[in-house]
Amino acid sequence: MSRVCDITGKKTATWNKRSHSLRATKRKFYPNLFYKKIKDPVTGLVYRIRVSAKGLKILKKKGIL
Repeated sequence: MSRVCDITGKKTATWNKRSHSLRATKRKFYPNLFYKKIKDPVTGLVYRIRVSAKGLKILKKKGIL
């Protein structure tokens, strides 16, 4: 399964790790993801979404959580 936020679309980023001698080796930066259950107010269904910490903040601000 891919590591992608369902709200913001954040995903794994690849950058270079630099040693003291400035030798470049690839490394990955993963988003801070959580599983969260969201209830749809219209249908009453509960959805399990994968959301980043930034996405949680957005959902709280909009009053969904």
